[in-house]
Amino acid sequence: MKNKFRHELWFQEKAECQFISTKDILKLLVINPLQRLLGVKSSQSSFRVRLTYSHSDALTRDDVQDGNGGNKRRKTGFTGDLKTTGESVTPHVESSDNHIVDGDGLTKVCPKESQDLSCNNLMAQLDKVGKPCCLTIHCCRSSTYIGGRYLKYSRNVSQTRWVIDDERMGEASVEEIIGGAILPIFQGDNYKFHAAGREDIDVRMLGTGRPFLVEIQNARQVPSEALIKEIERKINSLESHYVRVKNLRAVGIQGWDLMREGEAEKQKQYAALVWISRPVSDEDLQTISSLKELKVAQKTPIRVLHRRSPLEREKIIHWMQAERVSGSSQYFLLHLCTQAGTYIKEFVHGDFGRTQPSIGSILGCRTEILQLDVTDVKMDCFQEE
Repeated sequence: MKNKFRHELWFQEKAECQFISTKDILKLLVINPLQRLLGVKSSQSSFRVRLTYSHSDALTRDDVQDGNGGNKRRKTGFTGDLKTTGESVTPHVESSDNHIVDGDGLTKVCPKESQDLSCNNLMAQLDKVGKPCCLTIHCCRSSTYIGGRYLKYSRNVSQTRWVIDDERMGEASVEEIIGGAILPIFQGDNYKFHAAGREDIDVRMLGTGRPFLVEIQNARQVPSEALIKEIERKINSLESHYVRVKNLRAVGIQGWDLMREGEAEKQKQYAALVWISRPVSDEDLQTISSLKELKVAQKTPIRVLHRRSPLEREKIIHWMQAERVSGSSQYFLLHLCTQAGTYIKEFVHGDFGRTQPSIGSILGCRTEILQLDVTDVKMDCFQEE
């Protein structure tokens, strides 16, 4: 390596640390021939070629461990591009111990007192290879992302597939409706559905919709913008009319940044149908509508306590507006804008005092929420251009 590359700047920089990884050497040996054979240049791309070399006489991890008195491997936290192992090595390891790195990317620690014996024994096993190795090639594409906003019109459709004790909950899921329409077009291996928050199965998602990303793994086709619009029309014309999508578009990995940007600070608007245990008065409506930037302390709701940590969270109700429901003396429609993460159902009925204050405690009577809709998720991503 020194004879061949000593005048190269990258080699001079690596030579300063007196350590060059097997990975770097292998890249130098493989990349140039591949470039010549394929007629392309190696660069950043969504297309990946994984070359796996194996040899029948290669040392295994157990062989190395046994040959060195069972010393523990050093975990350095290095993560490879294609897979993650708990036994990998960084290009430069600062340590007072001597290290031997085998072809499997494994760091072996040789204590000073057994350095000559153990390390020399290991090196003695590294004979010149006389048999060819086996090479397997795996080609794949890094994940492709489709972003947009979805609207959910059914109170019996969950956001993701929901199964309890082998029994399907709900008629369908947003994830399956959208992902099932996208995956065949992209000819991918699988897909993952990501959304900016979630609503309960019995809550509709209306207004401008909720931002989402569909991650297609190893897509063999990347449709044009026109075809993506056709996918949007296909989803919106389904007979069930459970779900509708808008502003569908192809995005890169930066789609994650769009989703996470301001997510913690986002505001959400709701409309709730509320029942109270006595007739609604004009004073009730005025009291509710006059409250601004109301701070609410919410303990983890009883209904989700089996899967959420028992914490107390402070949330803000930015504004509320209450209006009568014609022909009903004990019902009113509540419009409100809240901080993300507020439990709306519990804010209405109080959750046995676990949410303070609540609509029930403010009005001094029993309250129940009968229906709830999300009417707006205030985020900038995937808006109409």
